[in-house]
Amino acid sequence: MNIKTKRFLLPENEIPEQWYNVQADMVNKPLPILHPGTRKPLTPEDLYPIFNEACSQQELNQTDSWIPIPEEVRDMYKYYRPTPLVRAYELEKALDTPAHIYFKNESVSPVGSHKLNSAIAQAYFCKQEGITNITTETGAGQWGAAMSYAAKAFGLELAVYMVKVSYQQKPYRRSIMQTFGAQVTASPSMSTRAGKDILTADPNCSGSLGCAISEAIELAQATPHCKYVLGSVLSHVSLHQTVIGLEAEKQMAMAGEYPDEVIACFGGGSNFSGITFPFMRHKIDGSHKETRFIAAEPASCPKMTRGKFEYDFGDESGYTPLLPMYTLGHNFQPANIHAGGLRYHGAGTIVSQLLKDKMMEAVDIPQLETFKAATLFARTEGIIPAPESSHAIAATIREALKCKEEGKSKVILFNLSGHGLIDMTAYDMYLAGDLINYSIPDETIEKYLKEVEPLNK
Repeated sequence: MNIKTKRFLLPENEIPEQWYNVQADMVNKPLPILHPGTRKPLTPEDLYPIFNEACSQQELNQTDSWIPIPEEVRDMYKYYRPTPLVRAYELEKALDTPAHIYFKNESVSPVGSHKLNSAIAQAYFCKQEGITNITTETGAGQWGAAMSYAAKAFGLELAVYMVKVSYQQKPYRRSIMQTFGAQVTASPSMSTRAGKDILTADPNCSGSLGCAISEAIELAQATPHCKYVLGSVLSHVSLHQTVIGLEAEKQMAMAGEYPDEVIACFGGGSNFSGITFPFMRHKIDGSHKETRFIAAEPASCPKMTRGKFEYDFGDESGYTPLLPMYTLGHNFQPANIHAGGLRYHGAGTIVSQLLKDKMMEAVDIPQLETFKAATLFARTEGIIPAPESSHAIAATIREALKCKEEGKSKVILFNLSGHGLIDMTAYDMYLAGDLINYSIPDETIEKYLKEVEPLNK
C-alpha cells in the first residue's frame, strides 16, 4: 500500500451490524450497580421508571459479547457512517516524531460529534416503546445537539437541561438544539426541586453535569409517557459508541498497522469507550497484550487520576442508582473550563473497573496545554477540534514527543470526537491570553470525597 495514503474509508456496507459489549469478556466484571434505597444490586426492572426497557436490559448485560444493532438505527448511521480514519502526516512532521499518528474523525456527523451514535439508538428504543417525551442533560451541548436531532427524527419531544456555564459560553449550541425543536433550560434552574435546592444553597452556582442530570431525571419522572436519556457514563451508552472502534479496527488493517496506543478524552467515558473497547478485547484475549489505552481528562476535574474508587451517585441530588466508579464526589463543583463535556465528577463503571485492573491508564491535562495542542492540530491538519477532543490531541502529542526522545516509532490512534467550530469564543480567549489553568488543592478533593463515605456504610 502507498504509505502516503492519508484517509482510510470503508464502504457503507461495512457499518457494524452489532455493538460490542466488553463486559461479557472482562476477567473482572464491574461491581453491581446498587438500588439507592435498598442498596441491593439492580435488576433491569428497577431502571424502567427512568430509562427505556431496551437500554435498561443492555445496561446490566454481562453475558452477551455482541448486541444486534436494529436495522432502522443502522439506516440512520448510513447518513454519516463509516467515518474516516486519517493519518496525521502534517502533525507528525511538525512534531518531528517517528510515531505514526492516526485519528478517527467523528466530527463529520450531522451534529459534529460522536454523540449521535447513541442518541439515534436511544431515540429509536424510546419510540419503539411508545414513549412520547424525553429529557436529558448536556455539558458543552454536543450531546444535547445530537439528542435534539435524533428526537426530531423519531418524532419525540425533548427537554434539555444545559449546564449554566456552557449555556452562557456556547450560545450557538443552544441555538442548534432549539433549531431542532428542543426546549433548553440553563441548569441549575427554578423549574425543579433539585435546581431550587442548589440555587438556594448557592445562588451563583454555575452548574455541573451532576446537577443537570438531577433536573432531567426529576422532570422525566413527573411527566407522563416520558423517559430520561443519557449521553455518557452508563454502560449502554458505551455499548452504542463501539461502532467507532469496530470501524477503526478494519481501517487500521487497511493501513497495514495496529495501534500501540489508543487515546481519547474522558468526561464520563462515551467516546473513550467507543474507540477503545473493540481494541481492548484483543488485550483481554492476549493477542495484543502490550497495547496501551490512555484516557485524557482535565486537570481541573481529575476523577481518574486523583479520585477514589467508591460507590457514588451519578447525579448531585442522589436520584440515580449507586455506581461503583472513580469519583471526586457527587457534590464536586468543577472549574469553569471550556471543555464543558468533561466537567463530570465520576467515571463509568466499566472504565473504572478496567482502570482498577490496570488494563488502561489515565492522564490529566491543564487547559492551556489542550488549547496549544488544538491550535497546532488546526494549523497542521486543517480541523479546529472541540476543547474536549483537544485533551486527546494533547495526550497524543505527549506520547509522540516521547517517541522522538527515545528514538522509537509507535502507532498512535486517537479519537477526534468533535469539531470546535462553535467553540470559537474559547479560542478567542486562548489567543488573547485570557485563559488560565485551574489547579485543585488536595484538601478540596478530600472535602468532597468525605461526603461520599456515608453511602458505603
